Amino acid sequence: MPFFLVTMASQNAPGFATLQASGYRVPVSPLIVATGGLALLLSPFGVYSICIAAITAAICQSPEAHPDPQKRWLAAAAAGVFYLLAGIFGGSITSLMSALPMAWIQMLAGLALLGTISGSLFQALNQESERDAAVVTFLVTASGVTLGGVGSAFWGLVLGGVSYVLLSTLRRA
Repeated sequence: MPFFLVTMASQNAPGFATLQASGYRVPVSPLIVATGGLALLLSPFGVYSICIAAITAAICQSPEAHPDPQKRWLAAAAAGVFYLLAGIFGGSITSLMSALPMAWIQMLAGLALLGTISGSLFQALNQESERDAAVVTFLVTASGVTLGGVGSAFWGLVLGGVSYVLLSTLRRA
């Protein structure tokens, strides 16, 4: 159950939100049932984190993946093939990556996510009535705080959600 909650907070919820913000219709309930069921069945074999990968979803749905939204599925298919190859050659890839300077790896990750982060921040801060809650969510998540063994992605969603409810209630009053 704890892994399910962590996966929901750190991968599934942001992945669903990213796809929905880009105009894709996401069948949330069937996906949660499917990923949760597969994780339950496969966790005894070490496959415990089956999820909607938030970062992959964000990268594959962006205009950089393909100008035509109807053809962006090709990016997801290519990512799937890449993940299979990464699984097969994981040991070799790990050895290669450990030989590279950490700053270089961090730079590549940052560059890969730059468009996604800027687009997400623009959308999150675009609605004035939701801006404060979005900032709380972002700052708590970016802080890296861990409470009770649960990471900042979960606490960012919780505190951002609480902020949104409180601020919305205060605005209506």
